[in-house]
Amino acid sequence: MPNQLLVDPADLTRFTTEVFERAGMPREHAEIEADVLVWANLRGVDSHGVLRIPWYVKNIDDGVFNLNPNIEIEKETAATLLIEGDQAFGPVVTVYAMNKTIEKAREAGVCWTLIRNTTHQGAMAYYSLMAVEEDMAGIAVVCSPPNMATFGSKGKGVHNSPIAIAVPAGERNPPVLDMATSVVAGGKLSLAEDKGEPIPLDWSLDPQGNPTTTPSFDNVLLPFAGPKGSGLAMMFATLSNTMVANPLLEPNITGRAPTPRGVQNSFLVAIDIAAFTDVDEYKENIDRLIAAQKTLPKAEGFDEILVPGEPEYLTQADRSQNGIPLPIGTVDNLRPIAERFGVEMPRPV
Repeated sequence: MPNQLLVDPADLTRFTTEVFERAGMPREHAEIEADVLVWANLRGVDSHGVLRIPWYVKNIDDGVFNLNPNIEIEKETAATLLIEGDQAFGPVVTVYAMNKTIEKAREAGVCWTLIRNTTHQGAMAYYSLMAVEEDMAGIAVVCSPPNMATFGSKGKGVHNSPIAIAVPAGERNPPVLDMATSVVAGGKLSLAEDKGEPIPLDWSLDPQGNPTTTPSFDNVLLPFAGPKGSGLAMMFATLSNTMVANPLLEPNITGRAPTPRGVQNSFLVAIDIAAFTDVDEYKENIDRLIAAQKTLPKAEGFDEILVPGEPEYLTQADRSQNGIPLPIGTVDNLRPIAERFGVEMPRPV
């Protein structure tokens, strides 16, 4: 029996759109959600792709994810925005917010945007690359309730706040770094569950704080580079949660005011390169930087030197042509969703 199903990307997008539309989302919101999730699968970031759909649907049922949010700009200056997300689906409010951020950056040279009360946003590189499409540098960061151990502890004290930074290039693909402050993203544990595979001991602790090779959504993630990952995570919280007066760490640690997992805050930055230097010259210099990296002597075991984002671009090219592999565990989890909403499962390639 095969351990995965190869599906057509366009049909997976159709399936995902129909699920969310029949769950009660406006069509345009469902299309945004589907685009962000399938984009992650195309790039090989399966931890943030359609395996999330059952969890999203559960959050709809539980009243955590808002299908018809009242998204509002609460405060703004020439170069800042504060947006209330009203627990909108993350991609819906974040696409809206990044578009507004880019508009302001065109006028002011830079814009810093804070989103309060959004929900899971998917692969954050999607939003930083929106700025790149407008010849800007883009940054996107998120902070949720704690899911990662603070360095020196074995309990959840910080969130593994992902950060994505992207800049434009000329002939090369735009470099884009998308990383969590944990050893691996939490979704990789869910992916390992769907594949029926154990995980390395340095990925996470079990809910009791013991080293484990058993993947679970409830595990305690471990910070990368010990105090560095943990410290970055805490400081990102000070620039998001605390900045919007919506703390998510301490109230969950102490039990003072627990927040449902999936609710989060975020900040976005767009930087207009033309405010500082010639855009074409900048892109040429990025191309030269990438080319120079590839001239370095290769370490043992490496055939090629890859820059940030390059593995994902290579995967995207392959999967766009040959299909997206879904683990059988993911397929099995999607079948009840398809049946519930009367949606045809994605067709095999």
